[in-house]
This record gives sequence, C-alpha cells and structure tokens, in this order.
Amino acid sequence: MSVQDEVIYDWNVNGPTESPPMGDVEYLDETLRDGIQCPSVTDPPIEAKLEIVRLLDSVGVHHLDIGLPGAGPRAVEDCVLIAELIRDEGLSIRPSCAGRTHPNDIKAIIEVSERTGVAIEALAFLGTSPIRLYTEGWDEELLEKRTRTAMQMCKTAGLEVTFVTEDTVRSHPDTLRRLFTAAIEEGADGLCVCDTVGHATPNGVFNLVHFTRDVVREMGTDTRVGWHGHNDRGFGLGNALSAIEAGANRVHGTVLGMGERVGNTPIDLMLMNLKLLGLHDGDLSGLAELVDLASSACEWPIPVNYPVFGKDAFRTGTGVHAAAVIKAIKKGDDWLADAVYSGVPASWFGRFQEIEIGHMAGDSNIIYWLQSRGLEPDAGLVAAIRAKAKSTSRVLSEEEVMAVVNDYSG
Repeated sequence: MSVQDEVIYDWNVNGPTESPPMGDVEYLDETLRDGIQCPSVTDPPIEAKLEIVRLLDSVGVHHLDIGLPGAGPRAVEDCVLIAELIRDEGLSIRPSCAGRTHPNDIKAIIEVSERTGVAIEALAFLGTSPIRLYTEGWDEELLEKRTRTAMQMCKTAGLEVTFVTEDTVRSHPDTLRRLFTAAIEEGADGLCVCDTVGHATPNGVFNLVHFTRDVVREMGTDTRVGWHGHNDRGFGLGNALSAIEAGANRVHGTVLGMGERVGNTPIDLMLMNLKLLGLHDGDLSGLAELVDLASSACEWPIPVNYPVFGKDAFRTGTGVHAAAVIKAIKKGDDWLADAVYSGVPASWFGRFQEIEIGHMAGDSNIIYWLQSRGLEPDAGLVAAIRAKAKSTSRVLSEEEVMAVVNDYSG
C-alpha cells in the first residue's frame, strides 16, 4: 500500500454508489470560436491565437475549432493562418471549422482547406428544437433538406463532417431521429448533441447521449457522438463528465469556460478532473500557462477563487492551514505538501502552494515566508511582522512585509 493510500480514505470510490465507468474520450477546444463570441471577451490578435494553439496541443487536446470562416474575411484569414501553423509545425491537434448548414458557410470551410492543403473537419450546425422551429418558421422537411445538402457538400469536397444539432437537449426525439438518420445516410462522420442554452441536468445529458448512441447502433455505423455544453445552470463541467459516462466519444469546452452568456464547459477543469480520474495520462504542467495566456489575450480576468488557476487556489494565510503545509514540506514529500490541505495536486498543473502573512497567520507563516526568500527569521523580526499583520484585516502584500524587514534591518 502506498503512502497516499495509507493517509487518505477516498469516499469517491469507496461506498455503495458507483459512477458508470468512463471510456476513452477526445477533447475539442472551442476557445477561438465559441469562446470569443462572449460579448465581454476581446478577440485576441493572431499571434496570441497561434500561441494558444501550441499550448492546447502541448496539453493533449485532440481537436480545435479554429473559427467560423463564414463570418467574414478576418475570420477566413485567421483560420488559414492557424491551419498553416498546425501544418508547418507538425502539431498533433486537428483543426475544425464551424458553420451553419448553409452553402455559403460550407463553401468558406472548403476554401480554408483548399488554400492550406490541410484536412479541415466541418462542424455544420442547425437548430432543431420546437421553440427554434416555431420562432424561425421552419419545418422538419426544411431541416432534413439542409442537413442532407450540407453533408453532401462536405463529403463531395473530401471533408470530414460532424452534424451539430443546436438546442438538442430541448429537441423532440422524432425530429432528432429523422435528422440523425439523414446525416448518417449522407456520410456524416460524427453527430454532436448540444446544450446550447445551458438547460440540461446531468441526468438529461445521460439520457440524450444514450438516445443518440442507440440511433447510431440502429444505423449500423461507427459514427462518433460528441457533446457540447453551456453553463447557464452551473452544470457545465458536471454535464461534460456525465456525457463521458454515457459514452460520448468527444467533448467540447473552452479555456476558462469563456463563451456565450455565462459560458461553456471549462476545458481546463475538465482536463484536470480527467487527470485525477486516471483518464488523461498526458503532462498537464503547461495548463497554467495556457490559462494565463488565454486570460490575458482575451482580457478575461480569472476569479481569485477559480479552481486550480485562480490566485487563491493554493494560497493560504491561515495559521493552522499553513502550519500543516509547512510540516508536510519539512517531511520532504512534495505530494504530501500538495495534498494535506488541497484536493488537487498543484504541481501537476503548473501551480504551487503559497503561504502568506495576514491577520490570521501564525509565526510558522512568517518563518516560512522569510526562509523561502532567503531571509533569516530572527525572533525580533518575526515579532515585528506579526505585529504588523495583526494590526490589519487582510493578507499583507510582498511590499508591506519587505518594508517591515527593511525597517528592522535598518
């Protein structure tokens, strides 16, 4: 038995309730398409987009929606440059482009592929829910015609194509069965079911993915089933994990969950959880760099309490917590220091434990803080810093602590 097993009893896996087993799954990142559709996000310059692509590739993301070229000339040029980067640098990540099931959008995707010589997957989307049909004045016959036309255009051009149904979680099964059947008959390589408005619960996701997989089985094909979810009810990450449990082959997300309204499944947190569940065996130490770059380039601040990558995720100014972390560090076991007051090992994801000095700090905080910066924890200096900390109602900044150090030394 390992030290980890001896010192942690894990109720996640011990008890009468067991989650369904998760199979292999691939990830598709939507940051540069769905993510930048958020009205509060800045569309980053192409240089930043290219670096985001490199970092996504480095953490093992399999697919990338490089944009919606049907949106206009800038979108086309950015898609071309990203596809060329993937081609020229030999990246493993595979590019996709989104587009409506409209000939103009499909033609734009074909243009990107032809200009770059890169195999681009088309993600052809179409609204299918009764509320959407009522609003638009559509009927199922029109939807089937658009589905077949889009699939035929993509396959004729030699493109891989996924049929994406918008608002799938509020669509009638008869409509979905008709359109899924039409798409598969026309050669669709994948189906992607969507929670476009963030309506679904994990149970709803499970039901929908099972229904879609049943249709595929009935058709006798190996058509891929994907999941794309939004976070309006706060279920984004949980829904993605439920989709994987239900047998989805591919799950979409965006860095930091950026996207329309309250956003999408955060792909960074999904990767983190799959790593902890033993389903992602790649190195995720570069994930923090990816998150920081996306935050900066898109001008999307990271909440201080955001899991793993927020400023306070591995930071403590509380004496009891800090003392335990320091004792773990003194045992010379990085894993122990990461786990004693944290459910996530910071070092796996490019972060580290931080001990601060504040009004709730003990001397152990102060001594560790000084020693970690090569400063001698003289008893008088520790007392001076303690007095400063206790006179406040918050954590001291680096500059405030160093001011006490400099005054004491002087």
